Amino acid sequence: MNLEIFNENNIELNVAREAKNAAIQRAGALLQKNGYVQAEYIEGMEKREQSMTTYVGNGVAIPHGLPEYIPFILKSGLVLLQYPEGVDFGGGNIAYVLIGIAGKNDEHLELLSTIALVCQDEENVTRLKLATSKQEVLGILASGDE
Repeated sequence: MNLEIFNENNIELNVAREAKNAAIQRAGALLQKNGYVQAEYIEGMEKREQSMTTYVGNGVAIPHGLPEYIPFILKSGLVLLQYPEGVDFGGGNIAYVLIGIAGKNDEHLELLSTIALVCQDEENVTRLKLATSKQEVLGILASGDE
């Protein structure tokens, strides 16, 4: 995976349990801090979650902004937050891995495709959930590019 889109600075491990909205804001804030989005995009991530859950199964959620917030994306990127105790996404759905994405142009489809390949394998999700280093996370996600 392109290091401009995803690198060690985009990973937070062992994040303490918090509410879903706080977790989505944290993902958005990390996207903003690392220069991928403007602050307005975080609002788009929150509004998407209000309209439709971004929980995708296997203990993974992929928060991202609504289409009308794409103008607030500066460049494509993704961030990964690891929650060992999980984040409650409602309906009995607990996310242990949050992958916040911001895709410029059609790159969000490519990002989603790579993430889907990795996360459809429960073993990969377990490895992401238990990873103890950022390098380990990078290696697991890189396997989706192969």
